[in-house]
Amino acid sequence: MEISRLLADEAILTELGGRIARRRLELQLTQADLAEQAGVAKRTVERIEAGASAQMSSLIRIFRVLELLPNLELLVPDAQPSPMELLRQKGKVRQRATGRRQKNRVEEPQPWSWDDDK
Repeated sequence: MEISRLLADEAILTELGGRIARRRLELQLTQADLAEQAGVAKRTVERIEAGASAQMSSLIRIFRVLELLPNLELLVPDAQPSPMELLRQKGKVRQRATGRRQKNRVEEPQPWSWDDDK
């Protein structure tokens, strides 16, 4: 199954769990072996392969044992500034996001009075 943005979270987790299980089997590892080498509980491996969510640190440990860690570079590539951005910054690395700017709103003027109506 191809993972796309149209899939529900549960479907993506199930697909990833299946892929992790297939990779584990390709490497001739049992769930217990994978859990021991990754330093996680066997139940964690079972849950991930069944499509349950897990902590990112557990996934990284499992990816390391399954030799999938280099693939994370494809998942979240290092951000590269555009050539124009490099020229503007003169080689400096951007530190902050500017956020969304709100349009300046002009306040409605209040009617003027002498303040004698007390």
